[in-house]
Amino acid sequence: MAKKPSIPKGTRDFNAETVAKRSYIMETIKEQFQVFGFQPIETPSFENSDTLMGKYGDEGDRLIFKILNSGEYLKKISDDDFKSKSENLFTSKISEKALRYDLTVPFARYVVQHQNEIEFPFKRYQMQPVWRADRPQKGRFREFYQCDADVVGSKSLFQEVEFVQLYDAVFSALKLEGVTIKINNRKILSGIAEVIGAQDKLIDFTVALDKLDKIGEERVKDEMRNKGISNEGISKLQPLFTLKGDFVNQIESLKSILSSSEIGLKGIEELEFINTAISNLELKTATLQLDVTLARGLNYYTGAIFEVSAPKGVNMGSIGGGGRYDDLTGIFGLKNISGVGISFGLDRIYLVLEELNLFPDTITASTKVLFINFGEKEAMACLLAVTKLRQKGIKAELYPDAAKMKKQMNYANRRNIPFVVLVGEEELNTESFTLKNMESGEQQKLQFNELIEVFQ
Repeated sequence: MAKKPSIPKGTRDFNAETVAKRSYIMETIKEQFQVFGFQPIETPSFENSDTLMGKYGDEGDRLIFKILNSGEYLKKISDDDFKSKSENLFTSKISEKALRYDLTVPFARYVVQHQNEIEFPFKRYQMQPVWRADRPQKGRFREFYQCDADVVGSKSLFQEVEFVQLYDAVFSALKLEGVTIKINNRKILSGIAEVIGAQDKLIDFTVALDKLDKIGEERVKDEMRNKGISNEGISKLQPLFTLKGDFVNQIESLKSILSSSEIGLKGIEELEFINTAISNLELKTATLQLDVTLARGLNYYTGAIFEVSAPKGVNMGSIGGGGRYDDLTGIFGLKNISGVGISFGLDRIYLVLEELNLFPDTITASTKVLFINFGEKEAMACLLAVTKLRQKGIKAELYPDAAKMKKQMNYANRRNIPFVVLVGEEELNTESFTLKNMESGEQQKLQFNELIEVFQ
């Protein structure tokens, strides 16, 4: 007996309706990308391992899918290698490539590789799949699309302001009102680490802090202790766990906490600039909110950090995120090129729109009319009419086989095709068409020009 086919966990098949809805989201995002002046690029689905490894922290590195070398990949492995049980050593010898984890690091590689062809500041958007060896759960997949926009070659904070506006424009266009754009600054996190005497454990500290919403205050403190952060230092963090009020009030509290940290105060200054600009420009439907626990666990953010959450009442993780990464291209040899970018989580946005019933009915509309096949002569006449309707932009089909009427009608019903056309001997002689409304059952005999008018 043949084995029942399946797909890997964390991946999905998409039917026609799902594809139409996903396309609607991507086209909406793409339209706003272009309105804001971003240009499209694409990069390969896999990169050299050394391009990706070490860019996402230890947790990120573990989630990168490695690709086995082709051919006899075990030839490079010695008996000593086997005995060493060194995962890094072993992997480096049997795998030289990996599926991309996100679109930002490949973009940085692209900028460095094509720097002589690029006009800076360079604004790009990219909409392609990425892969992560994560534990599959609701809203979290191993293969998913990212929709990114980035600017490199400018340190201006107006770029951050425009990205907040871009988020607002996209979600407003999708009729997804009430999203929260959370913002923090890596310099503030560095300042906090400095104040508690944990400068050498910044990454450990931020990774733990980023989990506050997921695992709670006490477990975050436990994780920090396990990473070597002192109880005295953790106690100094207490005001952060209870920070309340609007943007301005939180900023004032942070100024007090970070009064002794130059880098922390610089981060506060940058956030104040962004908030003042957004307050003057005003957002359509989104809200900008300061969240000092936001860290996003990625190594490359150096300034502003963004994360977008769904409207209240929707149980979903972040539906977008990003930030400033001044040093990213430096790791590929191109120094002093600042960048900032954001990403839209297509799959999660889809789930949110589905839950809130925000997809327009029109986007899933398929074939408008099905012509019934009564035989070769009738089918030829129908196909001529179908061709003319298609030329007018009307979605029309001919049932390919002269099957029983019931079978063809059932096909139309299962496909949710609203109209069928019947062309028999009488219709051929009178050059007419019998149109049947599948919902009401009403039938009417029409000339071709009248038939066109029904569908336009």
